[in-house]
This record gives sequence, C-alpha cells and structure tokens, in this order.
Amino acid sequence: MLKRLISFLAQLWRSHLSLAVLFLLGISLNWAIAACNNTPPPTSSASPAASPTATAAKVVRIGHQKFDPFTLVKARGGLEKRLQPLGVSVEWKEFQSGPPMLEALNVGSIDIGRTGDAPPVFAQAANAPLLYIGGSAPKDRSSGILVPANSAIQTLGDLRGKKIAFTKGSSANYLLAKALKSAGIKWADIEPANLTPADARAAFQQGKVDAWVIWDPFYAAAQAQVDIRVVKDSKGLAANRDFYLANQSFAQPNPKIIEAIREETQAVATWADANPEEVVKILAPLLKIDVSILDVVTRRRSYGFEPIQADMVAEQQEIADTFFELGLIPKQIKVEEVVWKPGN
Repeated sequence: MLKRLISFLAQLWRSHLSLAVLFLLGISLNWAIAACNNTPPPTSSASPAASPTATAAKVVRIGHQKFDPFTLVKARGGLEKRLQPLGVSVEWKEFQSGPPMLEALNVGSIDIGRTGDAPPVFAQAANAPLLYIGGSAPKDRSSGILVPANSAIQTLGDLRGKKIAFTKGSSANYLLAKALKSAGIKWADIEPANLTPADARAAFQQGKVDAWVIWDPFYAAAQAQVDIRVVKDSKGLAANRDFYLANQSFAQPNPKIIEAIREETQAVATWADANPEEVVKILAPLLKIDVSILDVVTRRRSYGFEPIQADMVAEQQEIADTFFELGLIPKQIKVEEVVWKPGN
C-alpha cells in the first residue's frame, strides 16, 4: 500500500500538480506511513513543552528556495556572525518549492522558512504547527493578468465568459478572484484552467486560453519574450507579500534567534535595495534567468523581514476567506491564531 501511494505521489509531482494540493498530500503521506507501520499518526497539536526542540537552540535550521531572501542572507554570510554571541550556528537547507519546505517545517526537520502568501493558508487549514513570525513589504506589482497584444479584452469586465489560466491555490488564484470581484464578475462566469506556469505559458502562446494570471519571475519573462498586454497588475488587488514561518516548538523558546535572523535579513534587504546589480549577479547563475529579466524582477520585489502587523493579518485573512468560499480549503480559519507573539 505504501509503495503504491509513494508511486502515485511521484506521478503527481511529475505532472506539476498544484503546489497547494501537493502540500496537503504531503501531510496525508505522514498519516499513511504511520498507518502502514501500525504506529500512531503524527500530531500537529503537541505543546512546545513536549517537543525535543522546545529549549534554546544551538543550531537553527533554515529552509530556503533559490529565489528567496534567505538565499541572499546565506550568500552575504552575516547571519552566522550575528548569531555567534548567542552560541548558535546555522544549517541551510534548500528546497525546490514551497510545499516540501512547509512539510519539513510541519514535521520539525527545519525550524524556519519563507514562502509566499497562499501556502501558509493551506498549512493552517491542514492543522500544521506553524507560526507567522514575519512578513515582507508588499510586492504589489509582481504579478499580473495577461492577454495577447491583439486580444479584444481591454478591461477586467471583458474577462466574463473567457478561459483563464492560473495555478490553482496560488497567489495568482487569489489575484484572479479579487480582480473578477472588483469587476462584478462571478467565479462561475469564467472558464478556469488550472495549469502550472510552464503549461499555462504554452497554452497562452498557442491561443488555447484567453488570459493568463501569473507572478514573477514568469511574469517578467512573459513581458520580455511574449507579445502580451497587461490588463491589470496586482497593484490595489493583492499585496503578494513574502511570509516567514517557524515551527511552533522552535519559535516559543527562541525569540532572540528569530530577532537576530529578522535583523540580518532586514540589513540584507537594505543592501539589496541599494545594489540591485549585485543581487542579480548572485541570483542569475542560481536561477538560470536572463540578467535583464532578473533585473526587472529584483527591482519590483522586497527582500525584507518585518514583524507581523495588523494589515498583514487582514490580508492573509482575506485570502483564507476567499479560498474557503472557492472550496480550496476545507474549513474557515482565523489567521490571527497562528501569529507568533514573543513572550506569550
């Protein structure tokens, strides 16, 4: 049974299943493995005191992706020095995408990670023991709704009845929902096409969809390489923030470590804002993206790590409510319940 389940998940991964669904499947796999081994399933509600990591850490394990503020922090090398007075070292773990990183956070194999705005909503809905420990400034021009340059679609109102490509459960899914609502269009009045970025671009260029909703760096690449027109970018509709998450059992006893990571990431963000050319030099060989495209992406995103504020919580709550209304998460959630409060 276990071999068949693992094989099935591998096939889904190769077929580019939605990131959100992959994360939920990752949670489910733990339960299936436990069942096959006749052992109790893992719990996500254990108190921090019961966890082996619920003491002051000597090593902080940080998950990052290639296109990630933490990649810059690692490259600059300042975090290790900042943590030396606390007697703490850093272990970096790279992930290809958000879902496996969130699953690593869920099971406690890493302590801290960064992701976009949609994955934490699915994590909370799946009862993962994660806490929001920080967020970035808005990246509200980093995604958009695209149509072919010669399309008759001129405004959001023209999307009614059209076939629109996006990745289900992603920030693009949320942007499209917000855009349609702003234009007075019901979700049932469009034809959704759930496609990965690569497949969506192919369908878009082949004329198989009428519009495409996408984020950077795919957005910037399409602007540079495809004959497109932007009907609306995310400005005024979606903040597209980064969020920093920690396993609950790590966060509660380690506020000094989290604060040191936040301070160093903010320092790197300040450097990145002033030196976009240097950022491109670091990231271009890792991402294998054209330098001119990466320059556009870098200049319209934020690499910061700010404390969670009320507006961030409100934005995430709206995403959660929207995804519940669309049937993408199984229950209503309250984002404020998983916001880290140092000292509590």
